[in-house]
Amino acid sequence: LLPADLPLETATVANAIAGRLETLGQLDTELEGRHALVRNRINRNLPALDQGIARSPYFCSGCPHNTSTKVPEGSLALGGIGCHGMAVLMERDTLSISQMGGEGVTWAGLAPFTETNHIYQNLGDGTYTHSGSLAIRAAVLSGANLTYKILYNDAVAMTGGQPVEGNMSVGQMARQVLSEGVTRAVVVSDQPEQFRGSRDIPNEVTVHHRSELDSIQKDLSKLDGTTVLIYEQTCAAEKRRRRKRNEFPNPKKRPFINSLVCEGCGDCSVEANCVSIHPFETEFGRKRVIDQSSCNKDFSCVEGFCPSFVTVHGGDLRRSGMAEVPDSLFDRLADPVPPVLTNDWGVLIAGVGGTGVVTIGAVLGMAAHLEGKGSAVFDMTGVSQKNGAVYSHLKIISDPDSMSSADVGLGEADLLLGCDLVASVAPVAVRTVEPGRTRVVINQTMTPTPQFQTTPNMNLDGGLLLRGLVEHAGDSQVAAIPATHYALALTGDTIGANTFMIGYALQLGVLPLSVAAIERAIELNGVAVPFNLHAFRLGRLAAQDPTAIKSLMPTIKEPIAEGLESRIQQRVAFLARYQDKNYATRYQNLVDLAREAENRLDGVGDAFSNAVVRYAFKLMAYKDEYEVARLFTDGEFADKVSKTFDGDYQLRFH
Repeated sequence: LLPADLPLETATVANAIAGRLETLGQLDTELEGRHALVRNRINRNLPALDQGIARSPYFCSGCPHNTSTKVPEGSLALGGIGCHGMAVLMERDTLSISQMGGEGVTWAGLAPFTETNHIYQNLGDGTYTHSGSLAIRAAVLSGANLTYKILYNDAVAMTGGQPVEGNMSVGQMARQVLSEGVTRAVVVSDQPEQFRGSRDIPNEVTVHHRSELDSIQKDLSKLDGTTVLIYEQTCAAEKRRRRKRNEFPNPKKRPFINSLVCEGCGDCSVEANCVSIHPFETEFGRKRVIDQSSCNKDFSCVEGFCPSFVTVHGGDLRRSGMAEVPDSLFDRLADPVPPVLTNDWGVLIAGVGGTGVVTIGAVLGMAAHLEGKGSAVFDMTGVSQKNGAVYSHLKIISDPDSMSSADVGLGEADLLLGCDLVASVAPVAVRTVEPGRTRVVINQTMTPTPQFQTTPNMNLDGGLLLRGLVEHAGDSQVAAIPATHYALALTGDTIGANTFMIGYALQLGVLPLSVAAIERAIELNGVAVPFNLHAFRLGRLAAQDPTAIKSLMPTIKEPIAEGLESRIQQRVAFLARYQDKNYATRYQNLVDLAREAENRLDGVGDAFSNAVVRYAFKLMAYKDEYEVARLFTDGEFADKVSKTFDGDYQLRFH
C-alpha cells in the first residue's frame, strides 16, 4: 500500500486509505472529492528545474580529506564509513563503501581473483577505534597487498565533532598496528615537526610532510602484505569550532589572489579541492577568488603552480560594513503585516549545509513559542551534509496544544524560504510548492556548487533555475533577492545571508511571527547576536525600501564592459599600460581589420569580432615575469588588499 523507499507524506497515506475505502464501498461524495484532489496532486508532473546542477555533500573548506584521499595516478582506493566516504562521489578513483569495521576485508576476499596487485583503503580514526583494528588484523592474516590510510582527524566529524573514543595518540595507534604484524607504518602530517623526535612515535615509524604523500603511497604500494599510513590533520570544522573558543592555534595568515594575474586555470582547485575557492567573473574571463568567510586556513591552494597567490601575514579581515548603515534607516521600518494563521503554517527552509539552515528553523520555532504559538521542526541533514543541500521543515501552529506533523509534504508549503537557489529547485523542495498558493522567497545569488572544483568551466548562471521556479510557483508568488551579495557587502560575511532572508521574508508578510519575537529568539540563541540582529534588520530594510539598501552598496570600480566598443577601449587602455601606445595601436588596428571584414558580410553578427577582441588581447597581454610584477606593483592590487584587510600586515609571494 505504501512505498518502501520514499517518505510517508500525508498525501501518500491519504491516497492509500482512500483506495481501501473505495474497494470497500465506503467513499461518500465528500470523501471522493477529497480523494480526487489528493490523487491529482500526487499525479501532477513536477518540473525538473535543477538543470543538471546538484548541491551534493562535499568536504569542508580546508578538510584534511581534500588531500588525504588522493591516490597516485592509476591506483584505486576503497571507501569507508565517515566524512571521507564522500570521496566515492568525487573523481578520486575511490570505489564502494563497506560496512563499518569491514574496511579492507572486501579486498582480502577479492585480491586472489583480480590482476590488480595492490589497493588503498581509507579508514577513519573513529572507525579504527570502533572495529577497524580488527579489519587490519584480518587483512594481515589474509596476506593481501593493501595500504590502510588511517585518517587521524581528532574528531568524529560525520556526526557532529565528538571526541574519538579511547583518545589514542598517533604513536599509540602506530604501535598497535605494528604489533598486528603490518609490513610498514608511516606517519604523514601537515605539521610533521610535532612528531619528529617524539618518544610517542616508535623508532621504526618515519614521519613525513603531507607534500610527500604521493611518493610515500607509491613506496608503500611496492611492499608485500599490509602497510599502514597514518594521515594526521585536525578536522577543519573542528578547527573552526575550537578557534572560536580560543582552544586551537589561529595563524595570522590568509591566502589571497590577484585576479588580474590569475588565468582561471583551476590548478589551485586541483591541489586543494577546496570549496572556498570561488569563481570570479571579470571582463577578462573567469578568475578565482578566496571566500574569506568560509576559508579554514588549510593553505594547500597556495601549493598550486600559480604566481597569483599571496599570503597575507598579520592584520585582520575588514568587517566595517555593519558600522556604515545609518540607524535612521532601521528606525523607519514599519511593522510587517503577518499572514492569517488559522491552523498551521508550513515552511520549508532550503540551504547549504554548514551555513546555519538548521539554526534558522530553531530560531523561528523559538519565536513561535515566545508568542504563545506551537511549532514542530524536522531537519533533513543526512550524513555530514556540509556543502550539500539541507532542509528544515517547520510548522508554526496557532494552538500550542494542538498537534501537527512537522513534515512539509507534497504541495503543503505555505512558504518556501530558499536560502540557496540550487537547493530550492531540487525535487525535494519543488514538490512542497503548490502553484498559485505557496509563497517563495529566494536568495538568487548563485553560490557555486562543489562540483566547480573539478569542472572549472561549468555554467553558473542561475537565471534558468529562477525562471523555472517562477513559472512553476507563479510570477506573483516569488520574491527574489541577491541576499549573499548584500550580506557580504554590508555585514562583511556571507554567513549573514540566511538571517537576512528571515528579515526579508518577515517584512514581506509571509511569516506569521512578530519582529520582537524573532529578535528575542536570536538573542536567546546566543551566537553572534549583534551580527545576526544587524543582518535580520538589513533583510527587513531590503523588503521595505530596496532603493535605500542599494544606496548602501559599494560601487564597483571596473564593472564588466557592456558592448563591443567598450570591451575594445578597455583593452586598448590596458595594453598601453602593458607596454606603450604603439603596442595598443597594433591591437586596435587588428580589431578594426576584423570588424571591417565582418561588416562586409550580411547577417553574420559580431561573433568573429568578439573573438578577436578577447583572444588577440589575451595573446598580446601575455603574462611573463615582467607583467606579473607590474600587476602586483601598479597600485590596484595593493588597493584591493587594503580593502579586504586592515592592521599591520605583510605580503608573502608564492
